[in-house]
Amino acid sequence: MPIEVNGKSIETDYENFLVDPRDWNEDVAKEYARLEGLELTETHWKVIKFMREYYNEHLTPADVRHVTKFLVDELGTDKKDAKKRLFELFPYGYVKQGCKIAGMRKPRMWSTG
Repeated sequence: MPIEVNGKSIETDYENFLVDPRDWNEDVAKEYARLEGLELTETHWKVIKFMREYYNEHLTPADVRHVTKFLVDELGTDKKDAKKRLFELFPYGYVKQGCKIAGMRKPRMWSTG
């Protein structure tokens, strides 16, 4: 079922993840966040930007451990607090909300805790 963003229909898979991550833009992120009941903060956007940059470099979504390390560096906190913060940002899970909002395909090869 596609999502509608600014009058444009964007193809998604059966779980509502983008079929093509190149269809992503900030308006797509805002629409996904709205659908998830989240208001994106500055920290959300930093994580999303990191995820997009990681994807563009590696052509695969960042594993939760990479995002956690990013938050350790960004927030100057330890790993446990960074992981806790990640799940405060995306309370229904890194894949369910974080990857979807950042325009990733649903990761299939790894667990996100």
